[in-house]
Amino acid sequence: MNELSGDRMLAAYAFVLMRRDCRMTNTPLILTINPGTTTIRLGLFEPKGVLVECVSETTIEHDERRMSRFSEIADQLDFRAEAISTFLAGIPGGVTLCAVAGRSGMLSPVPAGVIAVNDALVDFALHTPVYRHASNLGAPLAQAIARQHGLDAFIVDPVSVDELPDVARVSGFPEIPRFSFVHALNIRACGRRLADTLGKPFEQLNAVVAHMGAGVSIAAIKGGRIVESSNRMENSPFSPERAGGLPVMPLIDLCYSGKYSAGELKKKLYGQGGVYAYLGTKDMRRVEAMVAEGDAHAELVWEAMLYQFRKTIGAMAAVVDYRPDGIILTGGMAQSARIVDVLSAGCRALGPIHVYPGSHESEALASGAARVLAGAETAMDWPVTPVAGMVGAVV
Repeated sequence: MNELSGDRMLAAYAFVLMRRDCRMTNTPLILTINPGTTTIRLGLFEPKGVLVECVSETTIEHDERRMSRFSEIADQLDFRAEAISTFLAGIPGGVTLCAVAGRSGMLSPVPAGVIAVNDALVDFALHTPVYRHASNLGAPLAQAIARQHGLDAFIVDPVSVDELPDVARVSGFPEIPRFSFVHALNIRACGRRLADTLGKPFEQLNAVVAHMGAGVSIAAIKGGRIVESSNRMENSPFSPERAGGLPVMPLIDLCYSGKYSAGELKKKLYGQGGVYAYLGTKDMRRVEAMVAEGDAHAELVWEAMLYQFRKTIGAMAAVVDYRPDGIILTGGMAQSARIVDVLSAGCRALGPIHVYPGSHESEALASGAARVLAGAETAMDWPVTPVAGMVGAVV
């Protein structure tokens, strides 16, 4: 049996869902590619000027055992690219593409915006990223599929978007300046959505955005720029799987205790921390069920996480002088009415609450490509010239 046979079957099933639920079109479409650890989320979007309309979104799932045979994430490139090609080829009547946009990986600091994918960017993402993550395959996969169709490939608003002003970089310890590492793609997409709702240019928006997923980013947007955020491992609240910011002195002691290697400790903090470390699950639906069943320990952990969210939202509100145009709750946890109710009650005094549940990454990727195709934005070339004051991110 061919190694891709399982993926072909899953892709075919995904296509059945697309045909059942979505309208098809003969217009050239933007393909978006968002790779996860064992999945690839694909989107097809019809560009309408600088706007896009979703035609379909679907997920190809890879067998975990098959993926575990790759020693490095970069080794998965050909396997995953063929899975995407097989999916596209299986669409009856075919599909015409006009651009491909991939979720960007863990790059060095860059300005916000769209970056054209070239060989140098692919080489960086595969071999010298700031951090090893499945999203590093986004640019290489976008390039691979785009080349098959003779198109341009792009990435949009990577997590390394760094728009901090100089004052925000001063940490109190000269050897370790503060830097930005944030869920910029969804945060900026939600900011644009709020700006549209309010009828004002995004470049004039002041807002607080809480992206609440497996990882948490709570950011301040000022004048359309992410000028402050709770860096994922610096001062971020803990999340379903990440420890967030920790007391420094005990952490230093733990680093030198001999109890863990550097790799082991990083894994415990980033992937096995947060809610998982206390309750043994990363599924917040399960945690809420535990709370509903009267589990006092689960209730304490759940309340502590939201307590940290509220504190950080308040801190970000201070950055926009406590006068945000709105406070946005987004990400997977924003699908929980219970979480939204608690945060809304605790933060309503700071500004109007807007809830955009789930992640809007696919649409944001397509929108970035559409802006370039429409001539409303010029894609940057890699390597991107850093903005004054940017510093190299550390892991």
